[in-house]
This record gives sequence, C-alpha cells and structure tokens, in this order.
Amino acid sequence: MALFWFLITLVGLVIVQRWIHQHLHGVALLLTGHADMAIVLYALPLLPGVALHEISHALMATILRVRSAGLTIIPRRQPDGHVRLGAVRVEQVDVIRLSLIGLAPLMFGSFAVLLIIQYALGVSSLGDALRTHDPSIMFAALGGALRVPDAWLWLYLLFAISNAMMPSSSDRSTWPPVIVFIAIVIVVALLAGLGSTLSRLGPAIDDALAWLAAAFTITLIVDLPFVFVIWLLERMIGGLRGQRVFYYTPPEDAPLQRRKK
Repeated sequence: MALFWFLITLVGLVIVQRWIHQHLHGVALLLTGHADMAIVLYALPLLPGVALHEISHALMATILRVRSAGLTIIPRRQPDGHVRLGAVRVEQVDVIRLSLIGLAPLMFGSFAVLLIIQYALGVSSLGDALRTHDPSIMFAALGGALRVPDAWLWLYLLFAISNAMMPSSSDRSTWPPVIVFIAIVIVVALLAGLGSTLSRLGPAIDDALAWLAAAFTITLIVDLPFVFVIWLLERMIGGLRGQRVFYYTPPEDAPLQRRKK
C-alpha cells in the first residue's frame, strides 16, 4: 500500500512540477517579452528551492568525501536550449557516490518538506494519516494549517522547495547501473537464503515510503492553488497582449516560443 501510494504521488509530483516549470517560464516570457529577462523572472520564485537543491549536492559530496566546486544559483540557458537554474561541479568518482549525490536534492528536499508540514504548519495529524493510510486526514488538517502565523510564507517555501527538488537528467545519469547492481544483490541474497533478513527491512522501508508519500500528497495539494494562479496569469496576460506561448518537450525545462494569436 505504501509503495503504491508513494509511486502515485511521485509520478503526480513529477507531472505537476514539469507543468509549473513550463508555464511559469511562459508567464515570465509574456510579461517581459525578452528571452533572457524571462529566464531571470522565471527563476526568482523558485530561488529557495534551487539553492537547497545545489547545496544538497555539495553537502552530500562533502559527506562522501568527493570534491565539489563552482556552486551557483544563477540561471543560464544551455547550448541545447534548456534552462539550467543552478549547478555545482563534483569530482568524477564511482557511480555509487555519484548516484547518491544526484539523489541528494530529493532526499534533503523531502526532509525539508516534512519539517515544514509537521512543525511550521503544525500538521500534527500526519502521523495519524500514515498509520491509517487515509489522505482525507491530511486534507482536514490543512485547513487548520492556514491559520498558522506566516502560513503563506511556509506554503510558498513548500512550493519553491518541492518544485526544485527533483533530480535533473544529469543527476540521474548514473542511476541505471546502480539500480541493476541493487537488483542483483537482492537476487543473490534471496538465492543464498537471506530472504528472512531482507524481510526484516520491510517495515522500515514501508514506513519511509509512507512518510514520503504523505509529504508528496500534501505538496501536491499545496501546488494546486499555485497551478491555478499561474494558469490564470498566463490566460490574462496572453489575452491582454494578444499573444500565447507554445510549449514543446525539450531535454529539460523549457525553451518556449511566443507567438501572436
């Protein structure tokens, strides 16, 4: 149950994040009418999340004793056309450590989201939702969270962090061999009669996935009003200027084309 919930919310978060990145960039392009200025305006709302993303890479590299340098959160358009919101260079080492460094933004970002939800917004019923696997408990608790002092600041931070914590394509480049290696280890352990040992890890893994699924569920709920505002702004500004943005699927987020109706 926890694995299914985790996978559904993860896929949903990836889809919503991609939509937000594209259309936030589109709104910026309609507002400025200039490609370079649009990149800056598009990056500004996501700045706290981008900063955490890149710091997570650097921190994980330090923990794993991998040299890093050149941390930046200045957005730049790349030669292939996609927009890079930030970057940090790391030493080329084994794929295990590189995979963990690539995974760091999702790990640290999820932890930050959980902290904000549980403590800053006071959604104390998160634990109850995990035990009962009932998302409706979280929906009910969010109403009380809106009455927390500075609630909109925390909701904005949730938006910025959650929409910048997913690993980029370069972060994921070393994952396939690591996934294959883990699968081989599991198969060998089962063949060696260590299935009971692996089964003991099941409850801990289930709990971890449940916590992440809960965090992703609340993040998706928080994202919905931002999605509506971005969509409304794009429609209003495009209507006033007689223009619209045409999207296509680039290697990563966004080059966009602005055309008159």
